[in-house]
Amino acid sequence: MTLIKSISGIRGTIGGAAGGNLTPPDVVKFTTAYARLIARRNPGKKLTIVVGRDARISGETVSNLVEGTLLACGADVINVGLCTTPGTEMAVITYKADGGIIITASHNPRQWNALKLLNASGEFLTDSEGKEVLSMSEEEDYAYPAVDAIGHVLSREPFNERHIEQVLALPLVDAEAVRKRRFKVVVDAVNSVGGIVMPELLRRLGCEVVCLNCEPTGEFAHNPEPLPENLTGISEAIVREKADLGIVVDPDVDRLAFVSEDGSMFVEEYTLVAVADYILSVKPGDTVSNLSSSRALRDVTERYGCNYYASAVGEVNVVAKMKEVGAVIGGEGNGGVIYPGLHYGRDALVGTALFLTFLAKKGLTMTQLRATYPSYYASKNKIELTPAIDVDKVLREVKARYAGERVNDIDGVKIDFAENWVHLRKSNTEPIIRVYTEARSMEEADALAQRFIGEIREICNS
Repeated sequence: MTLIKSISGIRGTIGGAAGGNLTPPDVVKFTTAYARLIARRNPGKKLTIVVGRDARISGETVSNLVEGTLLACGADVINVGLCTTPGTEMAVITYKADGGIIITASHNPRQWNALKLLNASGEFLTDSEGKEVLSMSEEEDYAYPAVDAIGHVLSREPFNERHIEQVLALPLVDAEAVRKRRFKVVVDAVNSVGGIVMPELLRRLGCEVVCLNCEPTGEFAHNPEPLPENLTGISEAIVREKADLGIVVDPDVDRLAFVSEDGSMFVEEYTLVAVADYILSVKPGDTVSNLSSSRALRDVTERYGCNYYASAVGEVNVVAKMKEVGAVIGGEGNGGVIYPGLHYGRDALVGTALFLTFLAKKGLTMTQLRATYPSYYASKNKIELTPAIDVDKVLREVKARYAGERVNDIDGVKIDFAENWVHLRKSNTEPIIRVYTEARSMEEADALAQRFIGEIREICNS
């Protein structure tokens, strides 16, 4: 059980002792600090903050604590209830709010929850802003406003339908082309808010929808991270239903994975690759993904004579790089599509609508489309951290050992070899070291990962 404070928000397990888990005092403390930060950015202004949550079991409890704390801090609240992460971000933009709090632990198991903190652009706080919130959360001299200055709940209305309409209104989403293909789609929403929005979006696009785990109970039917080993159920359903494809989202619907018509994984790394292929075919420009993402995006980008850029891991870092280079599409290899034509946030609804438009226009099956991309295989491993492991020492030693190779240390250590690569970094969301590798075969990627895991253990024991 632990409480993790990072660029990705305040994340922890429910229950236990305050300060070591995500308990009511912790929720109040960090929400207060966030409200103070937004107030400092808007001196003298009556603040409006959007609050949304995924369907996990603790969501309503945490939401009530967050809403009450914001009101006590003098902020007005727009509560959009059960809402995706991208939907809450869009609500901040649509309502011209001063910020937002999303209550979700994303792909973490059911006992976890988290506060994801947004600015007035519906984007995650910067690293420096996040550190300011953490610093203020430890201060005890804050005086809450008197009774006449407390906030009010301005509305309690769902935003999901408006988000769907905003996606369908995008010029590059050709709903009519998708409707003509009459795709049959199996959806696995892992019993969270995706079960509300994804089937509705697909029906609006003229798809026949087969729902799997679409009841938003918060009792996740399987490990909620959309990795191949967790998706055997949808693979079987696709073959059984003779569906054209399967769509899998995580509990807060910012990650998107596709499954092909034969039940094989399209592979979540290729979600962004395929969407980028479509965007670049219509509007050539630069692309961005993080250091842990597939080389395939670089390859596809260069096919169009455009430039690819890598950022540190973390949505806020990808967005910053996208803005810096004016990227037309970007995201993360975990199935996170960021399309600035709508907003700067990972959005499975946008990713789905753009992907289906592309698939419809190409007239291909999922396996045929997948075959048009270079084949890379990723091996994603992790090493559990103990107090005895000095992560900084490990990374310094690895970097020194491979000083003769192409090394990037903006986020952990990434070593680019001629035919493959390895990226080692401390996770923002779990107490682990991530060991990601990519190569031309799964065997080679796995072997490279095991080699570096062995080297890390050797360094730890030296």
